[in-house]
This record gives sequence, structure tokens and C-alpha cells, in this order.
Amino acid sequence: MNRQKRGIMRVISGVARGTKLDTIESMNTRPTLDRVKESFFNIIQKDIEEDSVVLDLFSGSGSIGIEFISRGCQKAYLCDKSYEAINVIKKNLQKTRFTESAIVINKDYKKCLKNLSEENIKFDIIFLDPPYDANITIDAVKTILSLKLLNENGKIIIETDKEERELKGLKELNLNVYDCRKYGRVSLIFLSLKGV
Repeated sequence: MNRQKRGIMRVISGVARGTKLDTIESMNTRPTLDRVKESFFNIIQKDIEEDSVVLDLFSGSGSIGIEFISRGCQKAYLCDKSYEAINVIKKNLQKTRFTESAIVINKDYKKCLKNLSEENIKFDIIFLDPPYDANITIDAVKTILSLKLLNENGKIIIETDKEERELKGLKELNLNVYDCRKYGRVSLIFLSLKGV
């Protein structure tokens, strides 16, 4: 099986614009494509404020969380269970000089969410990009809702190549699908709490 050659990953916008980021050479970790990332941030930019707190739950190289900080959010939590990913995240935070604005968590997503709940932390934006074959997105969303980790006006964004599967699972939950975008195989699903 040929591994797709990775392009250079950079911060797209904000104070660290143009900074080159390290990536993870792994078949299990797949960086969000620049065109998807650019479109995603064009849609979500209006929700990023100076006091925004963001969670990038399956962070990989940390590029999404770092992009949030670059664009002005107050604090980003970057979680990944892979020790290799955590090392890359820390390197990228040093490169961008964002170490003080980020909290890096080396845990499985369930343990991470439980700990954040115990610390009474709530998020304005939560980004979920788990391994596509893992089929854990809906479970992660259910856990986020049950632990009340999302602020009242908060948003959850899912990146997936199984759009129909995720939308079917989301129907049972107390969420609005307020936008959905497709880029080749990849889809972005934008969610907010119902009644807000």
C-alpha cells in the first residue's frame, strides 16, 4: 500500500500564519487538508472570540488547536492518546510560541472528557476528528453532552468520511445540524445545542 506523500503543513492565518508544522508519519493519523481547514475556519471564524475556550479532542499534530490559538482564542486543549502525537504537538506549540495558550493532554478521549468535566471546564468549540475507522464519533458526542462540557452557545464540529453514518447517529441527540460541507471524501458536520 502506497502511503500518500504529505505536503508541508502550515498555520493558515492569524499571528502564527505561515509557520511550518511537524506532522506524524503514521497511517493512523491523517492531517486535515489545508483546503478543508481553510473552509472550516471561514465558517467558524465568527465564533472565535478572545475568551473562547476550544477542545481539539483527537489532536494528532495539533494543527487545528494551533490554528484556533493563532486566530485569537484564549485557550486550546489538545488531547491525543498517542505519545508520538503528544511529542509533535509540543514541538509545534514551541515553534508557534503558543505553549502558554495550550493545555496538552495525553489520554484516551473518554478519560480526557471525564477529567475536564471534573475540573468543571466548559468549551465554546469542540472539534472531533477521530480515526475514520474507529467509529467512536457518536460516542464522543454523547459523552460531551452527558458531561455538559459545551457552553450554551457552543459548537461541535465533526470531520469524517462517514457522513451518513454520523448523521444517522446524531438524529437521536439533542443537537442541531446547522451546516454540512463535503470536500471529496471528507465531510464537516457543524452542530449546536437545540433550543439555543
